[in-house]
Amino acid sequence: MNYLAFDLGAESGRTVLGRLEKNRLELEVLHRFPNRSVLLPDGLHWDTPYLFSEIKDSLSIYRQKYGRELAGVSCDSWGVDFALLDKNDSLLGNPYHYRDHRTDEVMAKAFEKISPEEIYRLTGIQFMQLNTIFQMYAMVLFGSPLFSVSQTCLMTADLFHFFLSGEKVQEYTLATTSQLLHPGTGQWAKTIFNKLSLPIQIMPPVTSSGTVIGNLREKVAEESGLGRVPVIAGASHDTAAAVVGCPAQKGKRFAYLSSGTWSLLGVELENPLINEVARKAGFTNEGGVGQTIRFLRNVTGLWLLQECRRKWLKEGEKMEYADLTKMAESAPPFLAVINPDDPSFLAPEDMPAAIVRFCEKTGQKAPETKAQFVRIILESLALRYGRVIREINRLFPERGEVEVLHVVGGGSQNQLLNQFTADATGLNVVAGPVEATAAGNIITQALATGEIGSIAEGRETIRNSFPLSTYQPKNRDAWFSAGKRLKNIG
Repeated sequence: MNYLAFDLGAESGRTVLGRLEKNRLELEVLHRFPNRSVLLPDGLHWDTPYLFSEIKDSLSIYRQKYGRELAGVSCDSWGVDFALLDKNDSLLGNPYHYRDHRTDEVMAKAFEKISPEEIYRLTGIQFMQLNTIFQMYAMVLFGSPLFSVSQTCLMTADLFHFFLSGEKVQEYTLATTSQLLHPGTGQWAKTIFNKLSLPIQIMPPVTSSGTVIGNLREKVAEESGLGRVPVIAGASHDTAAAVVGCPAQKGKRFAYLSSGTWSLLGVELENPLINEVARKAGFTNEGGVGQTIRFLRNVTGLWLLQECRRKWLKEGEKMEYADLTKMAESAPPFLAVINPDDPSFLAPEDMPAAIVRFCEKTGQKAPETKAQFVRIILESLALRYGRVIREINRLFPERGEVEVLHVVGGGSQNQLLNQFTADATGLNVVAGPVEATAAGNIITQALATGEIGSIAEGRETIRNSFPLSTYQPKNRDAWFSAGKRLKNIG
């Protein structure tokens, strides 16, 4: 059977065709398109109408190439961002981008109304100023009139599910990223809405992952030339989809690393772990497919390298990521270490300059060449991963230590980072598949249609379908010393 996955990332989107047959999954990227943010006078926004036009174009591309037979379509996206609809289902402006600066200092103001301890107890989600809770509270603080005319709030992927089907639901995995929902009960946290004066009545019902919510709207079906294809709320959060797409073996104590703009590193649990130790360690309990919990740390990932490259491109130096990584191989090791999660790296105008300032502030030698910048970034990411793995092992002594780390997503193609990750964690690292998010999206659709019976069966299908690479740890003493340096700088 054929399925379409609309996979929306912070830098780009793509439409992936998945063909499931005889315990094998074949993927084909049908369409790629950039996802450009737009700076307007009031802040940084996503171009939502453009993204939907690309999704509709993808349906037509499929129809022209493969005909009308299609078992389902589903969208996945990043978390936290949301759109507002009025009583006529009209879009109330383009949604804000999570990196917009309107949430600066908002967390502290929210904590005057409700303590971080209570928010974590109610949601189990780590604190970042970009979370939905703080984006919404910024609207309250700045007197936005939009809540007064809003009828519905939908997070990104489920907004496109509404555009496609006309059905307004909020899928569980994406809803948990808002820091407004309890991951164990799947219910919106009324206490938070009340204390922050947020309108809980605009939040739609939460639906389970892998639910057929409707069919293509008649108009969309006509435009594309397709019939009333099922629209499925699969794993609407891209990381939840990537975790389903992780080729883990049943019974193995595995951790996953979804590596891209962000690095999402954690383990899969049956129940959330919500206590003060987890809160202070910065862990989050996001929803997973099959009512599982993705217990993880959200680490600033290849964003640092992406922003350095963007700066160098503006200066007229065009280099591909593979070229930059190759240069880094010959740079001296551990010239400096940085904390990728330092707030100064969230949205600087000049990432190389921000890295130099961090090194100078912490008394380290600053990088001077591109190779040195790239090596510092990759080494520091790997060291951060090692620290998170050790924290997970400490929090779950009864489970036994993590045995293997699965790296999936675009970052799994970076062989140097994969080796550094093995070195820093002391674990065998299994890299691949690159298209884990699309694969997980399609496996979850197949769960909804009954073509696949379980997540374990889906993961076995993925293992049978894609090449995987294994990296073994080396140079443990040098990496142990570098890890102590990272710990000392925070």
